[in-house]
Amino acid sequence: MDPAINLPQVLAEVEAVFDEYERALTSNDVPALDRLFWVSPHTLRYGAGENLYGFEAIQAFRRGRPANNLERTITARAITTFGQDFAVANIEFRRDGSERIGRQSQTWVRMTDGWRVVSAHVSLMS
Repeated sequence: MDPAINLPQVLAEVEAVFDEYERALTSNDVPALDRLFWVSPHTLRYGAGENLYGFEAIQAFRRGRPANNLERTITARAITTFGQDFAVANIEFRRDGSERIGRQSQTWVRMTDGWRVVSAHVSLMS
C-alpha cells in the first residue's frame, strides 16, 4: 500500500519545522540547528565543501563555521510528505552578490521528540 502523500496536517508540520530550520540557519542559531538534526552516528550532511558523517561531525562543523553571508533567498521550494512520519524538502536558493545557484535537500523523519533531519545535501552550481 502506498503512503498518503501530503496529508494537510503533516505537510503543515513539516513546512513549519523547515521554516524554523531556515530561520536558525540564516541567523546562525547553532543550538536550534543541533536540535533539528537527528542525534545519531547515522545522520549525514553533504555540504558544498565537506562530507559530514554523524551528528557530532555536523555539530562540530556548525560550531566552527564562520557566521557571515548566511542570508539567502529561496527561489524554489518543494516539500513532500509520505504518510505521517517521513518527508523530503528541497529548495533552490541564491545569495546576494553571487551568480551561483544553491540547492539543498533534506530528509525529515518524525522521531519521538519531533521532526528531525536525518540526511541533508547542499550543493552549488554556476
